[in-house]
Amino acid sequence: MQYAHAVVDYGLQNAKLVQQRQVGWLTKNRKTGELVREQMPLMKKARMLLLFNPVTEWVDRTHLFRYFLHEKTDHSKSKEEDPRSREQIKAFVDYYKIDMSQFEPSDLNAYKSFQDFFIRHLKPGTRPIAFPDDPSIAVCVADCRMVVYDTVDDAHKLWIKGRNFSIAQLIQDKVAARPWANGAVASFRLSPQDYHRYHSPVRGLVRWWKELDGDYYSVDPICIRSDIDVLAANARSAFCLSTKEFGDVLFVAIGALEVGTVTLSPKITSVLPGSQAPRQEVVIEKGEEVGFFEFGGSSIVVAFEPGRIRFDEDLKEASRDLIEIDVEMGMQIGRETAPNL
Repeated sequence: MQYAHAVVDYGLQNAKLVQQRQVGWLTKNRKTGELVREQMPLMKKARMLLLFNPVTEWVDRTHLFRYFLHEKTDHSKSKEEDPRSREQIKAFVDYYKIDMSQFEPSDLNAYKSFQDFFIRHLKPGTRPIAFPDDPSIAVCVADCRMVVYDTVDDAHKLWIKGRNFSIAQLIQDKVAARPWANGAVASFRLSPQDYHRYHSPVRGLVRWWKELDGDYYSVDPICIRSDIDVLAANARSAFCLSTKEFGDVLFVAIGALEVGTVTLSPKITSVLPGSQAPRQEVVIEKGEEVGFFEFGGSSIVVAFEPGRIRFDEDLKEASRDLIEIDVEMGMQIGRETAPNL
């Protein structure tokens, strides 16, 4: 009888989750410790389960499917930039229960389009930066769900399952990737309802940056954990920061389904090699905004040199259990483990 009750309770619990559309990946709220499933449209979940599985994922590698992703993204971009898209904003805010008091402008009528709303700004002070004057502490780069691993091998084995995933593949440069060949990896996943501007995890000097064209696969964990090399296939922008505390730190902003643009700040792109402007040393502060994503879900990978960061234990523990931690930009994620150079 006890077993029967357990089965019924399990069924009722899952029926309630489906009713509330909480059918996404299991996440843990870092502030409260509560375990929840991410809210997601049911049809989107069904499509991902259909496409990203060992039987049918060959479809994802076809030229026709990749062409479809590009067309869908281009169409979404133009649609969300249309002033008529303003009509979607209130329903979107209500559905995801977004607290607009944290953003400016907070008045929904102030946004010219859904795209304008999507790249909204936080109010100053809404996301305090952990230990802003201590460069030995790294912080979260976005409002998102994240996992951390001490090595690329662990990240590949447990989370980023793409068949050929590596840092060299991610930035398409074997030489430049050497500092992080098996370094520590933090993976940040943004959902459509999140604040979509991203910030630097550390203070450092910009050494280089690059843009990489690509596809627009979804970055949901179902897709990331498939054999498709999603992160290294999608359009992305990368830059390297040189720091005293962590060595060289790699930041890769990765587009995804319906993301029209991955934009780095002009401050970073001002160091473009070969630019006609005088080359200047550009320092990025910890927590400083370094770019934004346009409409859709998206992802960020930050890599540290081996042995240069000790991630916070609560992040490591959840990541080992394949649970994403729901975090906010500016929260501490780890600290340096090597002396200053």
